[in-house]
Amino acid sequence: MKTTAIEPRVRALTLIAACVALTALAGCASKMESGYGVGIQAEREAALRQLQQKADAPDSPGMYLALIDRMQSQGLFYASLAHIDAYEKQYGSTPDTVLLRADALRQTDQAQASAAAYMKLMDTPLAARGYRGIGLLAGSAGDFAKASESFDTASRLQPTDALTLSDLAYARLRLGDIAGARVPLMKAAELAQGNLKILSNVALFLLVDGQSAAAQGLIAQQKFSPEVQQAIRTDAQRINAAAGQASRARAATVAAATTERAYVPVSRAHQTVESLLNAQLPLTQTLGNEVSERPVKQAQMVAR
Repeated sequence: MKTTAIEPRVRALTLIAACVALTALAGCASKMESGYGVGIQAEREAALRQLQQKADAPDSPGMYLALIDRMQSQGLFYASLAHIDAYEKQYGSTPDTVLLRADALRQTDQAQASAAAYMKLMDTPLAARGYRGIGLLAGSAGDFAKASESFDTASRLQPTDALTLSDLAYARLRLGDIAGARVPLMKAAELAQGNLKILSNVALFLLVDGQSAAAQGLIAQQKFSPEVQQAIRTDAQRINAAAGQASRARAATVAAATTERAYVPVSRAHQTVESLLNAQLPLTQTLGNEVSERPVKQAQMVAR
Protein backbone atom coordinates (compact mmCIF):
# COMPACT_ATOMS: atom_id res chain seq x y z
CA MET A 1 0.00 0.00 0.00
CA LYS A 2 1.38 3.39 -1.01
CA THR A 3 1.97 6.07 1.57
CA THR A 4 -0.10 9.14 0.81
CA ALA A 5 1.10 12.72 1.12
CA ILE A 6 -1.52 13.30 3.78
CA GLU A 7 0.12 11.03 6.38
CA PRO A 8 2.73 13.58 7.56
CA ARG A 9 -0.06 16.04 8.21
CA VAL A 10 -2.04 13.40 10.10
CA ARG A 11 0.97 12.66 12.28
CA ALA A 12 1.48 16.35 12.91
CA LEU A 13 -2.18 16.85 13.83
CA THR A 14 -2.02 13.88 16.20
CA LEU A 15 1.02 15.39 17.93
CA ILE A 16 -0.70 18.76 18.20
CA ALA A 17 -3.80 17.15 19.76
CA ALA A 18 -1.61 15.47 22.37
CA CYS A 19 -0.22 18.85 23.36
CA VAL A 20 -3.57 20.62 23.83
CA ALA A 21 -4.06 20.11 27.57
CA LEU A 22 -0.54 21.18 28.47
CA THR A 23 -1.84 24.80 28.17
CA ALA A 24 -0.06 27.91 27.01
CA LEU A 25 2.44 27.69 29.86
CA ALA A 26 4.01 24.63 28.23
CA GLY A 27 3.09 25.30 24.61
CA CYS A 28 2.75 22.53 22.07
CA ALA A 29 5.34 23.97 19.74
CA SER A 30 8.03 23.62 22.38
CA LYS A 31 7.08 19.98 22.80
CA MET A 32 7.38 19.46 19.06
CA GLU A 33 10.86 21.00 19.12
CA SER A 34 12.14 18.24 21.40
CA GLY A 35 11.31 15.51 18.86
CA TYR A 36 14.20 16.02 16.43
CA GLY A 37 14.87 13.31 13.92
CA VAL A 38 15.55 12.85 10.24
CA GLY A 39 11.88 12.44 9.38
CA ILE A 40 10.68 15.46 11.32
CA GLN A 41 13.46 17.70 10.08
CA ALA A 42 12.85 16.63 6.49
CA GLU A 43 9.16 17.37 6.83
CA ARG A 44 9.92 20.85 8.13
CA GLU A 45 12.36 21.62 5.37
CA ALA A 46 9.84 20.46 2.79
CA ALA A 47 7.13 22.58 4.42
CA LEU A 48 9.44 25.61 4.34
CA ARG A 49 10.20 25.11 0.65
CA GLN A 50 6.51 24.72 -0.12
CA LEU A 51 5.67 27.79 1.94
CA GLN A 52 8.28 29.88 0.15
CA GLN A 53 7.11 28.66 -3.25
CA LYS A 54 3.49 29.52 -2.55
CA ALA A 55 4.22 32.90 -1.00
CA ASP A 56 4.79 35.94 -3.16
CA ALA A 57 8.34 37.20 -3.20
CA PRO A 58 8.91 39.12 0.05
CA ASP A 59 9.60 42.40 -1.69
CA SER A 60 7.96 44.52 1.02
CA PRO A 61 8.28 44.62 4.82
CA GLY A 62 4.68 43.56 5.34
CA MET A 63 4.94 40.55 3.05
CA TYR A 64 8.22 39.48 4.62
CA LEU A 65 6.78 39.70 8.15
CA ALA A 66 3.77 37.65 7.02
CA LEU A 67 6.15 35.00 5.66
CA ILE A 68 8.07 34.85 8.95
CA ASP A 69 4.83 34.64 10.92
CA ARG A 70 3.65 31.73 8.79
CA MET A 71 6.98 29.99 9.32
CA GLN A 72 6.42 30.15 13.06
CA SER A 73 2.86 28.86 12.70
CA GLN A 74 4.45 25.86 10.92
CA GLY A 75 6.83 25.33 13.85
CA LEU A 76 9.87 26.52 11.88
CA PHE A 77 11.28 28.67 14.66
CA TYR A 78 14.96 28.23 13.83
CA ALA A 79 14.33 29.17 10.21
CA SER A 80 12.30 32.15 11.36
CA LEU A 81 15.24 33.41 13.43
CA ALA A 82 17.42 33.42 10.31
CA HIS A 83 14.78 35.32 8.36
CA ILE A 84 14.29 37.81 11.20
CA ASP A 85 18.01 38.55 11.00
CA ALA A 86 17.67 39.05 7.25
CA TYR A 87 14.61 41.25 7.65
CA GLU A 88 16.23 43.51 10.23
CA LYS A 89 19.38 43.78 8.11
CA GLN A 90 17.25 45.02 5.23
CA TYR A 91 14.49 47.01 6.96
CA GLY A 92 15.65 47.52 10.53
CA SER A 93 14.23 46.38 13.86
CA THR A 94 10.58 47.01 14.78
CA PRO A 95 8.37 45.92 17.68
CA ASP A 96 6.91 43.24 15.38
CA THR A 97 10.31 41.70 14.65
CA VAL A 98 11.27 41.92 18.32
CA LEU A 99 8.12 39.97 19.24
CA LEU A 100 8.73 37.38 16.52
CA ARG A 101 12.31 36.98 17.72
CA ALA A 102 11.25 36.70 21.39
CA ASP A 103 8.70 34.01 20.54
CA ALA A 104 11.20 32.07 18.42
CA LEU A 105 13.85 32.25 21.14
CA ARG A 106 11.35 30.99 23.72
CA GLN A 107 10.31 28.09 21.50
CA THR A 108 13.95 27.13 20.91
CA ASP A 109 14.79 27.00 24.63
CA GLN A 110 16.75 30.25 24.77
CA ALA A 111 14.92 31.62 27.79
CA GLN A 112 17.35 34.34 28.85
CA ALA A 113 17.61 35.87 25.37
CA SER A 114 13.86 35.53 24.96
CA ALA A 115 13.17 37.39 28.22
CA ALA A 116 15.51 40.20 27.17
CA ALA A 117 13.64 40.53 23.88
CA TYR A 118 10.23 40.56 25.59
CA MET A 119 11.43 43.30 27.94
CA LYS A 120 12.17 45.51 24.93
CA LEU A 121 8.43 45.53 24.18
CA MET A 122 7.36 47.08 27.48
CA ASP A 123 7.37 50.66 26.16
CA THR A 124 5.79 49.80 22.80
CA PRO A 125 2.22 49.17 21.59
CA LEU A 126 3.01 45.44 21.97
CA ALA A 127 3.59 45.68 25.74
CA ALA A 128 0.78 43.20 26.44
CA ARG A 129 2.53 40.60 24.30
CA GLY A 130 5.75 41.30 26.14
CA TYR A 131 4.16 40.67 29.54
CA ARG A 132 2.48 37.54 28.23
CA GLY A 133 5.82 36.24 26.97
CA ILE A 134 7.44 36.87 30.34
CA GLY A 135 4.56 34.99 31.93
CA LEU A 136 5.01 32.04 29.59
CA LEU A 137 8.71 31.87 30.42
CA ALA A 138 7.97 32.04 34.15
CA GLY A 139 5.35 29.33 33.89
CA SER A 140 7.71 27.07 31.96
CA ALA A 141 10.21 27.52 34.79
CA GLY A 142 7.56 26.63 37.40
CA ASP A 143 7.30 30.18 38.81
CA PHE A 144 3.52 30.46 38.67
CA ALA A 145 3.40 33.43 41.02
CA LYS A 146 5.42 35.53 38.58
CA ALA A 147 3.50 34.04 35.67
CA SER A 148 0.17 35.00 37.24
CA GLU A 149 1.37 38.54 37.87
CA SER A 150 2.64 38.95 34.29
CA PHE A 151 -0.52 37.51 32.74
CA ASP A 152 -2.66 39.74 34.92
CA THR A 153 -0.78 42.81 33.68
CA ALA A 154 -1.06 41.62 30.08
CA SER A 155 -4.79 41.01 30.39
CA ARG A 156 -5.34 44.49 31.80
CA LEU A 157 -3.47 45.95 28.83
CA GLN A 158 -5.37 43.75 26.37
CA PRO A 159 -8.62 42.70 28.11
CA THR A 160 -10.11 40.71 25.21
CA ASP A 161 -7.14 38.45 24.49
CA ALA A 162 -8.59 35.02 25.18
CA LEU A 163 -5.29 33.13 25.31
CA THR A 164 -3.84 35.52 27.88
CA LEU A 165 -6.95 35.15 30.04
CA SER A 166 -6.65 31.37 29.78
CA ASP A 167 -2.97 31.58 30.70
CA LEU A 168 -3.86 33.69 33.73
CA ALA A 169 -6.48 31.19 34.85
CA TYR A 170 -4.06 28.28 34.49
CA ALA A 171 -1.35 30.06 36.47
CA ARG A 172 -3.81 30.77 39.26
CA LEU A 173 -4.93 27.16 39.24
CA ARG A 174 -1.34 25.97 39.63
CA LEU A 175 -1.03 28.31 42.63
CA GLY A 176 -4.05 26.60 44.18
CA ASP A 177 -6.30 29.63 43.64
CA ILE A 178 -9.23 27.76 42.10
CA ALA A 179 -11.78 30.48 42.82
CA GLY A 180 -9.52 33.14 41.30
CA ALA A 181 -9.23 31.19 38.06
CA ARG A 182 -12.95 31.02 37.34
CA VAL A 183 -13.69 34.50 35.95
CA PRO A 184 -10.72 34.86 33.56
CA LEU A 185 -11.24 31.32 32.30
CA MET A 186 -14.96 31.85 31.63
CA LYS A 187 -14.11 35.07 29.79
CA ALA A 188 -11.61 33.18 27.66
CA ALA A 189 -14.08 30.38 26.91
CA GLU A 190 -16.75 32.82 25.72
CA LEU A 191 -14.32 34.98 23.74
CA ALA A 192 -12.78 32.03 21.88
CA GLN A 193 -15.46 29.38 21.72
CA GLY A 194 -14.13 26.15 20.29
CA ASN A 195 -10.48 26.75 21.18
CA LEU A 196 -9.31 23.32 22.34
CA LYS A 197 -6.53 24.60 24.56
CA ILE A 198 -8.96 26.84 26.44
CA LEU A 199 -11.57 24.09 26.62
CA SER A 200 -9.01 21.72 28.12
CA ASN A 201 -8.38 24.33 30.82
CA VAL A 202 -12.14 24.57 31.40
CA ALA A 203 -12.28 20.79 31.88
CA LEU A 204 -9.35 21.03 34.29
CA PHE A 205 -11.07 23.78 36.28
CA LEU A 206 -14.33 21.82 36.50
CA LEU A 207 -12.44 18.77 37.72
CA VAL A 208 -10.61 20.57 40.55
CA ASP A 209 -13.72 22.60 41.41
CA GLY A 210 -15.57 19.41 42.33
CA GLN A 211 -17.67 19.31 39.17
CA SER A 212 -16.43 15.94 37.96
CA ALA A 213 -19.54 15.06 35.97
CA ALA A 214 -19.41 18.32 34.05
CA ALA A 215 -15.69 17.86 33.42
CA GLN A 216 -16.16 14.34 32.08
CA GLY A 217 -19.04 15.52 29.92
CA LEU A 218 -16.88 18.23 28.34
CA ILE A 219 -14.01 15.78 27.81
CA ALA A 220 -16.33 13.33 26.09
CA GLN A 221 -17.94 16.07 24.00
CA GLN A 222 -14.59 17.34 22.75
CA LYS A 223 -13.27 13.79 22.28
CA PHE A 224 -9.98 14.52 23.97
CA SER A 225 -7.39 11.83 23.36
CA PRO A 226 -6.27 9.52 26.20
CA GLU A 227 -2.98 11.46 26.38
CA VAL A 228 -4.83 14.75 26.83
CA GLN A 229 -7.10 13.25 29.46
CA GLN A 230 -4.09 11.92 31.37
CA ALA A 231 -2.46 15.36 31.21
CA ILE A 232 -5.62 16.92 32.66
CA ARG A 233 -5.71 14.39 35.51
CA THR A 234 -2.03 14.95 36.27
CA ASP A 235 -2.51 18.72 36.40
CA ALA A 236 -5.58 18.23 38.59
CA GLN A 237 -3.48 16.35 41.15
CA ARG A 238 -0.90 19.14 41.19
CA ILE A 239 -3.58 21.79 41.59
CA ASN A 240 -5.32 19.95 44.42
CA ALA A 241 -1.99 19.63 46.22
CA ALA A 242 -1.29 23.34 45.73
CA ALA A 243 -4.80 24.25 46.91
CA GLY A 244 -4.34 22.20 50.08
CA GLN A 245 -1.01 23.84 50.77
CA ALA A 246 -2.46 27.30 50.20
CA SER A 247 -5.36 26.53 52.52
CA ARG A 248 -3.02 25.37 55.28
CA ALA A 249 -0.88 28.48 54.84
CA ARG A 250 -3.94 30.74 55.17
CA ALA A 251 -5.08 28.87 58.28
CA ALA A 252 -1.63 29.21 59.84
CA THR A 253 -1.61 32.95 59.10
CA VAL A 254 -5.03 33.44 60.68
CA ALA A 255 -4.05 31.39 63.73
CA ALA A 256 -0.85 33.38 64.17
CA ALA A 257 -2.72 36.67 63.92
CA THR A 258 -5.33 35.51 66.46
CA THR A 259 -2.65 34.38 68.89
CA GLU A 260 -0.82 37.68 68.54
CA ARG A 261 -3.96 39.62 69.42
CA ALA A 262 -4.80 37.40 72.37
CA TYR A 263 -1.34 37.29 73.92
CA VAL A 264 -0.07 40.47 75.61
CA PRO A 265 3.41 40.13 77.14
CA VAL A 266 3.77 41.05 80.84
CA SER A 267 6.05 43.98 80.12
CA ARG A 268 3.54 45.35 77.61
CA ALA A 269 0.68 44.83 80.10
CA HIS A 270 2.58 46.77 82.76
CA GLN A 271 3.25 49.56 80.31
CA THR A 272 -0.39 49.63 79.30
CA VAL A 273 -1.66 49.93 82.89
CA GLU A 274 1.01 52.48 83.67
CA SER A 275 0.08 54.52 80.62
CA LEU A 276 -3.57 54.50 81.67
CA LEU A 277 -2.65 55.71 85.14
CA ASN A 278 -0.40 58.37 83.71
CA ALA A 279 -3.25 59.56 81.53
CA GLN A 280 -5.32 60.15 84.69
CA LEU A 281 -2.45 61.62 86.68
CA PRO A 282 -3.46 65.31 86.43
CA LEU A 283 -6.93 64.53 87.79
CA THR A 284 -5.46 62.36 90.56
CA GLN A 285 -3.01 65.04 91.50
CA THR A 286 -5.78 67.65 91.63
CA LEU A 287 -7.94 65.52 93.85
CA GLY A 288 -4.96 64.69 96.02
CA ASN A 289 -4.09 68.37 96.45
CA GLU A 290 -7.63 69.22 97.45
CA VAL A 291 -7.66 66.44 100.03
CA SER A 292 -4.29 67.43 101.43
CA GLU A 293 -5.26 71.09 101.71
CA ARG A 294 -8.46 70.53 103.67
CA PRO A 295 -6.89 69.60 107.08
CA VAL A 296 -4.63 72.66 106.87
CA LYS A 297 -7.55 75.02 106.36
CA GLN A 298 -9.50 73.33 109.17
CA ALA A 299 -6.51 73.70 111.45
CA GLN A 300 -6.25 77.39 110.62
CA MET A 301 -9.93 77.90 111.43
CA VAL A 302 -9.54 76.21 114.75
CA ALA A 303 -6.47 78.26 115.56
CA ARG A 304 -8.42 81.47 115.17
